[in-house]
Amino acid sequence: MAKGYWIGRVDVHDLEGYKRDYVAHNGTVFHKYGARFLVRGGRFESREGSSRSRNVVIEFKDYETALACYESPEYQALVKARGPQSEGDIVVIEGYDGPQP
Repeated sequence: MAKGYWIGRVDVHDLEGYKRDYVAHNGTVFHKYGARFLVRGGRFESREGSSRSRNVVIEFKDYETALACYESPEYQALVKARGPQSEGDIVVIEGYDGPQP
């Protein structure tokens, strides 16, 4: 079964507020849904298209779990809390589990 992922790209306008209102509380929700960070910030170079200042990739056991985490009341409360401090894009996507080149 293919895993599920969140791909997030975020510009943070108020780092202290973001840490206080979002980062300090998201671990409980992510733990509940078995999330695992594959990318959390880190160095990057934007080679094509537009970019944001922060990039995150979170892995879940499957696509349904990734969706359930995002749609959960606990995470939606965090979405509202982080809103004033940041602007971003999140894609929930199913991984590929087929043949490789």
